Amino acid sequence: MNLQRPEIAVYYFPNYHADPRNDSIHHPGWSEWEVVQNARARFPGHKQPKIPLWGYEDESDPAVMAHKIDTAADYGVDGFLFDWYWYERKPFMEGALTRGFHGAANHSRLKYALMWANHDWHNIHPQGPEHRFPLIFSGAVNEAEFDELTSYVIETHFRHPSYWKIDGAPWFLIYEICGFAEKIGGWEVARRALDHFREKVRRAGFPDLHLCAVLWGCQILPTEKTAKSPEDVIRLSGVQSVTSYVWTHHITLPDFPVTRFDVPFQTNVRYWHTSRDTYPVPYFPNVTMGWDSSPRTFQGEEYRNYGYPFCPVMETTPQLFEKALHTVDEFCRTLDPGRRIVTINAWNEWTEGSYLEPDAEWGYGYLEAIRNVFGAAN
Repeated sequence: MNLQRPEIAVYYFPNYHADPRNDSIHHPGWSEWEVVQNARARFPGHKQPKIPLWGYEDESDPAVMAHKIDTAADYGVDGFLFDWYWYERKPFMEGALTRGFHGAANHSRLKYALMWANHDWHNIHPQGPEHRFPLIFSGAVNEAEFDELTSYVIETHFRHPSYWKIDGAPWFLIYEICGFAEKIGGWEVARRALDHFREKVRRAGFPDLHLCAVLWGCQILPTEKTAKSPEDVIRLSGVQSVTSYVWTHHITLPDFPVTRFDVPFQTNVRYWHTSRDTYPVPYFPNVTMGWDSSPRTFQGEEYRNYGYPFCPVMETTPQLFEKALHTVDEFCRTLDPGRRIVTINAWNEWTEGSYLEPDAEWGYGYLEAIRNVFGAAN
């Protein structure tokens, strides 16, 4: 085993299969592939639409997911971090995982963990410049519903043989840790709910819960009496690690319509070092392969810098991505051997321009970059 090699965890966005609630929001059989197919070039040199080399596949089909699993493992990915949604007391868009991944005969080739995407769900498929963002589902949960959620997670996912564990503890990520605390009734209530979750995991036979915060966007207000800094958020929540989801959470891309790759890259490299040196728990560095959220806008509107999803595109090529991977590999050598995990955005964020899956332009170039730097998964 190469002790220097970090584990590679890639975010997976599961909106490329039909879901009953999406059927009612859009039309029967809708998936985000429709948004991908409708995308158009919005300015000179803009590379849209993106064309998947494998076609517009149904990710909830076990045979389709088996192909994704084999490809990811062959090119050096250790596991998927599934964006996981829970609204109105039940999961949403879970078919890619429970039917696709669980049903794939080769699921043992990859690990997986859940990143609870606990944000509100808005209709941005597509969105106009007026930024009305119609609310469809609220991400808020009370203690009773969180208890239901965690019981479901333990039984359906933590017990699955491919579930990702760190020192035997199931790895569970929360996308908006500050939003969770705010919506559940404050940090005292949030900590009580998270501690109860941990107790349930131990009663289920695991040594502990490895709780990870995707730490971004926390509004530390001047009047806040308990959380005055990110370090306070870590202490109050009791998480064991911190990571990021995407580079654009830590920088507003400054140049419109295209920002050079090096701009967010250098900003986030500095964030890696700051996080390592200041946070009281391990930080898992993030690499983002690209950014272009224009497919989620009304394609007939003039493309101006109105704010998400009307925002700058991040320049990207497999060569630039590989450069970032070499840098993160060097950074990981400064971390404790048992805590070398890199998160990558993303396996299939096609409508945000961040995807490793092969396309008609670059083929397997981005996956080849991972294998060039890290080799095969252990």
